[in-house]
Amino acid sequence: MKTLDALLSELTYDDLDLWAGEKIRARGKACIDRVNGLHRTAKGKLAAWVWGTEDYATLVHLNEEGEHEWFCTCPYGGGPCKHAVAVILAAVRQVKSKRDIPLLSEDDDLYPVLFSGQEDEPPWEEGGEPGSLWSDAGEKDDKLEHSKVRKLLMDKSREELVEMVARLAANFPVVERTLLEAEQLRSGRIEPLLRALRREIGNLTEEPAWSNPWSDESDIPDYSHVRQQFALLLAAGHADALLELGDELWQRGSEQVEQSDDEGETGDAIVGCLDIVLRALPASSLSKTAQLLWVIDRLLDDEYGLLRAGEKVLDDERYGPDDWQQVAEDLAGRGEKVKKGSQAATFSAASRQARLQDRLVTAYRRSGQTEKIVPLLEKNVDQLGNYVQLADLLVEAGDLDRARQWCIHGFARSTQGRTGSASGLQERLRRIAETLQQHELIAAHRAEEFFYRPWLEDYKELRRAAERLSCWPSVRAGALSYLESGRRPDIPAKKGEPLAWPLPAPEVRYPQEKVKGGPRDRFPDRPVLIDIAIFEKRFDDVVALYRAMAKGSSGTVGVDETVARAVAKTHPEVALAIWRRLVNGLIAQVKPRAYAEAGGFLRMMYKVFKERQRLAEWEALLAELRRTHKAKRRLLDVLDSISAGGKKIIDGIKDGENGPVEESALERAKKV
Repeated sequence: MKTLDALLSELTYDDLDLWAGEKIRARGKACIDRVNGLHRTAKGKLAAWVWGTEDYATLVHLNEEGEHEWFCTCPYGGGPCKHAVAVILAAVRQVKSKRDIPLLSEDDDLYPVLFSGQEDEPPWEEGGEPGSLWSDAGEKDDKLEHSKVRKLLMDKSREELVEMVARLAANFPVVERTLLEAEQLRSGRIEPLLRALRREIGNLTEEPAWSNPWSDESDIPDYSHVRQQFALLLAAGHADALLELGDELWQRGSEQVEQSDDEGETGDAIVGCLDIVLRALPASSLSKTAQLLWVIDRLLDDEYGLLRAGEKVLDDERYGPDDWQQVAEDLAGRGEKVKKGSQAATFSAASRQARLQDRLVTAYRRSGQTEKIVPLLEKNVDQLGNYVQLADLLVEAGDLDRARQWCIHGFARSTQGRTGSASGLQERLRRIAETLQQHELIAAHRAEEFFYRPWLEDYKELRRAAERLSCWPSVRAGALSYLESGRRPDIPAKKGEPLAWPLPAPEVRYPQEKVKGGPRDRFPDRPVLIDIAIFEKRFDDVVALYRAMAKGSSGTVGVDETVARAVAKTHPEVALAIWRRLVNGLIAQVKPRAYAEAGGFLRMMYKVFKERQRLAEWEALLAELRRTHKAKRRLLDVLDSISAGGKKIIDGIKDGENGPVEESALERAKKV
C-alpha cells in the first residue's frame, strides 16, 4: 500500500478532474490559500479547516484507484466540493516543499468535528454518506466546549457566578433572553414565550431566502433558536402548544420555500423544527386517531417535503388496527363528499383526491380491511386514471386475468387522451405474459415498445426476447428497416398483404397517429441507427450514418460526441475532426464555462495523438490555439491545465515566497 506522500506525489490534474470535475478542481485551486491547520491522521487521511462563508471542517481519504472518500461540513451536495480539492492541493504543496504534514491530535479542535468516539473513524465509516453533513458534528463540538466551561465554573463561588451571569446578560441580549425563557418554562408561564415564538416565526418566514453555491454567498433565515425552543417546549411537556406553533410554521414555511432561491437550506432548517413537532404528537392531548389524521391532513398538501418524518409517525407501531379503522372511516367519508361535490373537475383537485385515496388504501391495509381496496379502486379508476395501481394490486392478489382486462381497458382510455399511463399498462401486460411464460407474447410486447419509442435499450430487450424464439435475424431486419423508413413490419401496408414478421400481435397497440405525432416522427432515425451500429461494433456504418446525417437539415446535433468516442480507435481522423469542430464552436462562445467544456474535448484529442505517437501535431495544435486566442485569459488557463493534465501536480508547482504556486497562464502565454 502506498504512503500518503507517495499518493500525493503521483497525483495528476487529470486524476482530480476525473474525481471532482474540472470546474470544482479550478475552484478548489482558488481556495488553496484558505486551508488552515492541515493535518494527517494515523490512517493516512488529510484533515483541515477551509475558510469560506464560515470555517468548514474537511476530511479526505486518498486511495490508489482514484475513488477518494471525502467529508465536509459545507452545504455543497453535488459531489466532491472545492474545499476537499483545496485540502489535497495544499497537501501536495506541503510535500513539494518537503515539510511534514503533522499528525492530528485528539486535543485539536478539528478532531471532535470530524471523528466519533472511535479512533480515526470518519462519518462515512459510521453509515453516513461521504460528502454529506454529519448532523451530530456540531452537537459533539458543543459538548466538548460545554465540558471546558463546566470545569471553569466549578471553582467559582455563588456570588462570582451570579455576577458573571448578570454581566453576560447585560452584554449579550441572547444570554438574557435564554435565561428569561428558561424561567418561563420552569414556572409554566409560557404565554409570553409562545407569543415571542409566533412573532419570530412570522419574521423568519417573511425573510427572503437565497444562496449562491459558486460564490459561497447566501442569506438564509436562521431557525436555530426556534428549533431550540421547540425542543425545550417538548422536554417541558407542552406538546399541545408545540403542535399549534408547528402548524403555523408548516403553513408559513411552505410559502417561504416556494418563493426561496437557495439550495434547499431553508427547507432543511424548517424540517429540523418540524421533526420536533412530530415527536410531540404522541404526548399531545389528541386521540391516536386524531394524531394520525393530523399528520395525514398535512402530508396531503406537503408539496415541499417539510414533514419528512411524517411517514415514520404513520409507521409507528403504537397505532393499531382499531386506530386505523377509525382513520379509514374518516377518509372514506371525505372521499364520498368530494365525489358528490364534483370537486375532481380540475387537475389539482383530482390529484389531491388520488392522494386521499392512496391514504385510504393504506388505512384499509393497516386496519386489516384489505378486501375493500380493489372495489374502492375499481369504483374510481375511470375518474382518477390509476389503472396501473389497480392492475398491480390484482396481480399481487393472483387475479391475472382481471388485471389483464383492466390493463386493456385502461390502455384504450389512456391513448384517447384520458387520464392514465398507456406505457405503464402496456408494460404490465408484458409482465403478466412473463409470469405466464408466454414467450411469443413477451417478444410481441417488446417489439411494440420499440416501435412506439425506439431506443437502444428497447432494441436490446427485443433482441433478447427474439433470440429466445430463434427468430432474431428476421426481427432485426424488420426493426432496422422501420428505423430507415418508418414503416412498421408487423402491420401490412395494404389490407390482406402478407407479412414476413414472425411475431404475433400484442394485446394492445399504440394508435399510429400517436406514433407519428410523437418525438420520433422523422425517418430515417439516424441517431438510433448510430447507437445500434455502435452497440453492434459496426464502426464503418457508424461513420457512414454520421456523414449522411451531416447532410440533413438538422445536422449532427446530439451525436457528435457519441460518434467521436466510439470511432476514436477505428477512425481516429473522424474523431479528431469532430472534436476540433466542437472545440472551435465552444471557444467562439467566449464564455468561461464553454472554455472548460472545450478542455474536455481537447483532452480526448490528446489521448488519440499520444496513442498514435503524433504528439508533435498535438503541440502544434496547442500553440495555434494559444496564438489565435492569446487575449482570452480564461481560455489560456484551461490550456495550461490541459498541458499539465497528464503531469504530476507536484511537478507543476514551484516554490515562491508565500509558498508553492503554479506557473500562471500569463507566463505560459509569454513563452509562446
